Amino acid sequence: MLKITFMNESKIESLVSDVKESVNLQFPARIADLCDLVRIPGIAWDAFDAADLERSAQAIKALLDDLEIFDKVDIRRASAGEKDGAPAVVARREAKNGRPHILLYAHHDVQPPGPEDQWNTPAFEPTLRDGRIFARGAADDKAGIVAHLTALRVLKEIAGPDFDLGISLFFEGEEEAGSPSFRNFLDENRELLAADAIVVADSANWTVEVPALTTTLRGVVSQLIEVKTLDHALHSGMYGGVVPDATMALIKLLASLHDAEGSVAVPGLVQTEAAELDYTEAALRVDAGLLDSTSTIGTGSLLSRMWTKPSITVIGIDTKNVAVASNTLLPSASAVISMRIAPGDEPEKAVVALREHLVANLPFGAQLTFGEVEMGKPFASNTDGWAFKLAKDALSDAFGVESVEIGIGGSIPFIADLTEVFPSAQILVTGVEEPDSRAHSPNESVHLETLRNAMSAEALMLLRANAAVVPSE
Repeated sequence: MLKITFMNESKIESLVSDVKESVNLQFPARIADLCDLVRIPGIAWDAFDAADLERSAQAIKALLDDLEIFDKVDIRRASAGEKDGAPAVVARREAKNGRPHILLYAHHDVQPPGPEDQWNTPAFEPTLRDGRIFARGAADDKAGIVAHLTALRVLKEIAGPDFDLGISLFFEGEEEAGSPSFRNFLDENRELLAADAIVVADSANWTVEVPALTTTLRGVVSQLIEVKTLDHALHSGMYGGVVPDATMALIKLLASLHDAEGSVAVPGLVQTEAAELDYTEAALRVDAGLLDSTSTIGTGSLLSRMWTKPSITVIGIDTKNVAVASNTLLPSASAVISMRIAPGDEPEKAVVALREHLVANLPFGAQLTFGEVEMGKPFASNTDGWAFKLAKDALSDAFGVESVEIGIGGSIPFIADLTEVFPSAQILVTGVEEPDSRAHSPNESVHLETLRNAMSAEALMLLRANAAVVPSE
């Protein structure tokens, strides 16, 4: 483990002032960069034009080349089975004089826009309104890329182009598609990406005013199931009331996944308690858009239910479409069950627990078949390392408010790959989002002042790391 002597604290106030001045001066140009990037609809799903991902990667490479600080800047791919992965942009500059090496991660691919009529403005035309830029990818995660590049510009300006800190960049092109080639990419580019600390800019802050480091992430287990009760469809009027159809059996089976209070009813899953932060049900209702008549589900603190306890959502059902509904008992029906698992749990054990529960609760002697499975590990960060201290202090100084540690109910499965390939690296999960960014939803946006402060925070962290000394053994 690295032992670092930090820069003199008496210099911090002056440094914070210099960093904020630099960020403010270049902020309009960096927002212009962000707008240019979000106009490119790079989506890594097969149904969308792959040429847009190429344009996105080339645009980012041009921004990196313009920095003139890297020994190499490349666009690279790895394969996932027989299929080539999406283009990733990478760069590296070696550390000097005993300084640490930091890898900065973000992704340039975005979610599909979804229904056009649910957007108040065009999804890929950035629109400034109420101190926010609205567009798909404005927050997730092209703002993360721009924050990284702005911090590097500030580092170059204040420390000079010959700074000592080692920097690698990895801007992935398929995160929203599940990062299928990610592990192969790490293995093939291990030397290029190796670092003492990894900054993953793909998370959120507590509020627009209060910065945060994400210290826990839930893992994911997604399971496709099919239920069968008949060998062919039947007239519901002739056989209804005596023959169970597959839809009825599936509904009863899915209902068994939660108890009467809405808590997950699958036994054997890990549950822990989240950190205590001030978060009220009223705030939750605003953040989530919960209807006045709708209650919350589960038991325990709100944050524990969101961050450190398992949850289950049925994210898709295949049965008779309403538009073509007929009086028919269906022989088969399918569903996709998405289960988020708590930090400390293991996806391999969780999928076994889920399957055992489904088999035990299968009604009417129906047949149950398990299909495709997706698994991602949960994450809990090491909060004792030098990099965590640098990041936490930098966030507090940039925002002018003490930073907090939060969990995220969602998953970033590739972080488990980072920990396995680079076991000695400290991993910091940061971000430019906040509760109203609405990533993955229509009307996604980035709050400009939050973005400005995030840029300053990362620049402060890099400058302090550049001034740190790693003593020789």
